[in-house]
Amino acid sequence: MDVAICGSLKSPGVNHSDPVQQAESKPSAARRSNPVKPTERATPLPQGNAIHLHPTATLAERVLLPGDPGRALALAQFLLESPLMFNHNRGLWGYTGTASDGEPLTIQSTGMGGPSAAIVLHELISMGVTRAIRVGTCGALDPGLGLGDLVVAREAIAADGTSLALGAKQLAFADPTLAEALARGAGSRREGTHREGRIVSTDLFYERDSTRNANWQAEGALAVEMEAATLFTLGANTGIQVACLLAVSDNLHPDIQPSGYSPELDVGENLHPDIQPPGYNLPLHGSVARIRIDDDALTQAAEAMGSIALGALSA
Repeated sequence: MDVAICGSLKSPGVNHSDPVQQAESKPSAARRSNPVKPTERATPLPQGNAIHLHPTATLAERVLLPGDPGRALALAQFLLESPLMFNHNRGLWGYTGTASDGEPLTIQSTGMGGPSAAIVLHELISMGVTRAIRVGTCGALDPGLGLGDLVVAREAIAADGTSLALGAKQLAFADPTLAEALARGAGSRREGTHREGRIVSTDLFYERDSTRNANWQAEGALAVEMEAATLFTLGANTGIQVACLLAVSDNLHPDIQPSGYSPELDVGENLHPDIQPPGYNLPLHGSVARIRIDDDALTQAAEAMGSIALGALSA
């Protein structure tokens, strides 16, 4: 039966019963003559191993893990030759196709946060995945980072519940080989800047207490996100390679918080507009101020992440 799913703000609509069409506005890096069909090299899935992922195509042994299903679709259109839908169950869109290096690649969304990411990676590993790179977004804590900059996460402060439940200590570490390959790829770009080092993973997107961000920055965290520590820990526990490349989508620097702002003051409908400078976004009562990237810049950053991550998996 045809499964028609409307596109997200980042992608056009698509009928998932057919191969995903390449975006017409930008040529795919994977287009080439005599493409190798992913089914020739990818491993068929034992569907009984997965409760939440329901495979409808073969699985590559290497995967990219965006959190956003819309970004998974956009990356599939950008990186893969004739991608086929791998999963659409629970809204966790995933795709398999042939990448520009002639090898199969699966791009599978994880959803938001450590619990969802742990389920997805656990099931992918049970099906044969051996290498995974998270390609996601983060909030900048270091004032040297700007919107759209890339961050190669070498390690993550485990400030989330899922990584701790999996046995993480204070820090969870990326696979050094994959992380180094990401750093080389990010460093070779002609445009844009990147940093590499420590990040922090947390359970909250709308953080109420800005002192937590300041404390994490003092501990050396460049940026904050929600999944990397869980993925690093699960990779270490199972013996597979896991790394992480992030794009800065939000500016959360402690020094941009409005002067005199206290999240405890934001109650009911009182959002104190007098202490919110232009350009700040306080979308929920009491959440920390943020400056958000625009959609075009985020698309460019996502494509850069995809290209760099593919290069790291091809090395």
